[in-house]
Amino acid sequence: MDKILRINMGNEGGPQASEEPMGDYAGLGGRGMTSAIIAKEVPPLCHPLGKDNKLVIAPGILSGSHAAQSGRASVGCKSPLTGGIKEANVGGQGAQVLARLGYAAVVLEGKPKDDNLYKVVINKDGVEIIPDNSLKMLGNYDLIDNIKAEYGDKVACISIGPAGEMKMAAASVAFTDMEQRPTRHAGRGGVGAVMGAKGVKVIVLDDTGMETRSPKDPEKFKAANKVFTQGLKKHPITGEGLPSFGTNILTNIVNEAGALPTRNFQSGRFDGAGNVSGETQSEIMKSRGGMVAHGCHKGCVIRCSGIYMDKDGNYLTKRTEYETVWAHGPNCGIDDMDTIAMLDRLDDDYGLDTIEMGATIGVAMEAGLAKFGDGEGAINLLKEVGKGTPLGRIIGNGAAVTGKVFGVERVPVVKGQSLPAYDPRSVQGIGVTYATSTMGADHTAGYAVTANVLNVGGSVDPLKPEGQVELSRNLQIATAAIDSTGMCLFIAFAILDQEDTFNAMVDMIGAFTGQDMTADDVAALGKKILEYERDFNTRAGFTKKHDRLPDFFKTEPLSPHNVTFEVKDEDLDQVFNW
Repeated sequence: MDKILRINMGNEGGPQASEEPMGDYAGLGGRGMTSAIIAKEVPPLCHPLGKDNKLVIAPGILSGSHAAQSGRASVGCKSPLTGGIKEANVGGQGAQVLARLGYAAVVLEGKPKDDNLYKVVINKDGVEIIPDNSLKMLGNYDLIDNIKAEYGDKVACISIGPAGEMKMAAASVAFTDMEQRPTRHAGRGGVGAVMGAKGVKVIVLDDTGMETRSPKDPEKFKAANKVFTQGLKKHPITGEGLPSFGTNILTNIVNEAGALPTRNFQSGRFDGAGNVSGETQSEIMKSRGGMVAHGCHKGCVIRCSGIYMDKDGNYLTKRTEYETVWAHGPNCGIDDMDTIAMLDRLDDDYGLDTIEMGATIGVAMEAGLAKFGDGEGAINLLKEVGKGTPLGRIIGNGAAVTGKVFGVERVPVVKGQSLPAYDPRSVQGIGVTYATSTMGADHTAGYAVTANVLNVGGSVDPLKPEGQVELSRNLQIATAAIDSTGMCLFIAFAILDQEDTFNAMVDMIGAFTGQDMTADDVAALGKKILEYERDFNTRAGFTKKHDRLPDFFKTEPLSPHNVTFEVKDEDLDQVFNW
């Protein structure tokens, strides 16, 4: 993984690919790579859908190796949704395959001078950029079926659905899983719209004939990887909870904590939570012949994914994750698991961020376009997006746009991006992350739910402002670093609670790269990435006034605790003062 692939879609003679050495980007991976390239090469004031924006796809530092949990990729650009820098993190097979092909990043540049839609094919023999208009407006599932028929069942794909082609600001980039299904999505921030603006429908990756990446110190790497893997397996969350019930194990937990946003953030508890919990979901999956404890990429030992069948025993979608269950379930007043699974399937097929879509439908329901609890109404609204009708284009551009068009006051967004599945009034630490993250509202940027609700890595009272800024700051630094390694963020549960597992992770990175890594080096990497991102956002026009939650979180008490968000603005401004 020692080179960067640049694909200039606006080249005078037609799209052209070129390779170059890492240069100034040597040693970077994942989010570190995407944010560095965007910060250094993209004009911050450019139009996100214009020729000057770039889409960067980068595997992690450890991707393509035998390191456990190392199959995450980062997709970066200037976001059409927020107007700031964006990194969307994703699982699936793409990172491992891309890394084994030797690429630390694929950079889509320029803008096509024609109306053709292109597919990019990358293998050990090189790169082909092929116009293929037969793929126009295909859903991701039909698209991948076409690619499999042409290129076989060993390739990995990175693709967009109709939403990306229509350049909707909620459009995602899909990565295929181990069964070649387009179920893993770089969802947040409209990265799919940027890929669509570049005229690229699908990138086909074939690593046949390529070897697994080797560490600089094989013996130290092997030993550290073993300790790290054992740590993941012995932690109750990563070793038991997530494999058994997926991320949706959180539904009952967060509901009990009074932090489950219900009916567009009107309350913190949902009466129907038990019907859509991880426990109920797993029972349904098992009874229909589905699969629990399933990895989304090779090398996954946590295995929080799964396969969800419909009532007739036919494949419908993957195990729907907690944030998706919340977005299309409690947030819309819906307590039917099959309805939520269908909404997830449609999101994946159209190529849409499930969080943004669920939040947007919640706003649309508050506007009266459907009633809370109306599952059929939610499906119909989502189908409008897939068809690209005027209403669908409004919804497909997210909650902020939808709220403005229909005159809704309670619109849960920061920097234009919808809040995920934890109400910041009952989990004040995640509220700090939502407000201050470089990415807009994003739970993964600094998952304070750990100490606020789960008592992982310590305990901070979720209902009080004290300690929340420091908690969010430390987690945002750590997360930026983890996002660069290619490792799944769920390792955080084990490394926060188990010192030996954390040390093994540091040793594993050091042994692979040939550097003598310390915990301070990991923190320094995280800080450097955040500095890249904040610098870009500042030059794009963001100020401290953008690091705020919507006013209703400060003025509307949330039941059952009857609390508001109490972290002061002046304290939010201290998050990045390290």
